[in-house]
Amino acid sequence: MITITDAAANQIKESAKQGKIEGLSLRMACTKQADGSLHYGMGFDEKTEEDQSFMSNDIELIVAPVSMALLTGTVLDFVELEEGKPDFIFQNPNDPDHQTAQ
Repeated sequence: MITITDAAANQIKESAKQGKIEGLSLRMACTKQADGSLHYGMGFDEKTEEDQSFMSNDIELIVAPVSMALLTGTVLDFVELEEGKPDFIFQNPNDPDHQTAQ
């Protein structure tokens, strides 16, 4: 399962509203790079038959099966790591770096 924090959910909803795409789900993806690091992606998309979907904090998430194993247990947050520069972060227990990945 993937968890979306309140701050991330609020930002996702606002982004969907600004883009006038409120009916679309949030797709999350993760791939393992050659060096073992994880690369994350997300965006609004329509669900396909093979996607897994679930709700977190009133956000419908869709994840392709190839990404699900890498994303299980991830927390998506929206924080200000640098002053004035809020951003989404992926807190992923499956990340080999054992750090917050961005």
